Amino acid sequence: MPGHQDSASLTDPVRVCSIIPAYQAADQVGEVVTGLLDGARERGIEMPILVVDDGSTDQTSTVARQAGAEVLRHDQNRGKGQAIKTGLSWAEARGYVAAVTLDADGQHPAEEALRLALSPEPHECLLLGVRDLRLAHAPRSHRISNAISNLFLSWFSGTTLRDTQCGLRRYPVGLSIALAARDAGYAFEAEILLRAVWCGIRVEQVPVSVHYPPRIHRVSHFNSVRDPARIIRRVVLTLMERVRR
Repeated sequence: MPGHQDSASLTDPVRVCSIIPAYQAADQVGEVVTGLLDGARERGIEMPILVVDDGSTDQTSTVARQAGAEVLRHDQNRGKGQAIKTGLSWAEARGYVAAVTLDADGQHPAEEALRLALSPEPHECLLLGVRDLRLAHAPRSHRISNAISNLFLSWFSGTTLRDTQCGLRRYPVGLSIALAARDAGYAFEAEILLRAVWCGIRVEQVPVSVHYPPRIHRVSHFNSVRDPARIIRRVVLTLMERVRR
């Protein structure tokens, strides 16, 4: 199992941060950052926020920075997984031991992200948000692709995983980097979850609420046909890698 991290209090302002991978999110990311900062302030804690602009051509970086986030920018679109990797490396270099990830589109309420950040579970745990997609009125295509991903990852991991595509998570920073997940796209979140289970990292599944705006206002870069296929491919490649060892 990868190296051990200590379990200091999650309210320690220098040890927990938030990572927001963002692409073409200028219309939403400012509210997401502001909501996190306001929520943290109300609780009397600090929530350092990093927005990783994954090669956007709009004003994502500018809006995020003006809202109060630190910003790193990829010079071209490299994928959500690579954005999270960039964020985890940034967090490790600054001594953060846990990082909450959430999407830039406003799907994840600030109070839910803060609830994960302040969870009493040890830093060594990977906290996985579990959505009720039907209750949240998620698009049917998303519900189907998530169900397929859940089925495959539960099968290969040997444990029941109830929401393998949820972007609202709390990662143990050092342990997650040590897992050396390879995928740079959406499949990263499935791959790192599978590697975590195989390595004996404790995964706690936490029910979370989400918000899906009306279709006319909804922004998603997830392709409900292409991306689930890529997730399955990455899971199979990861399984083959494990078998060869």
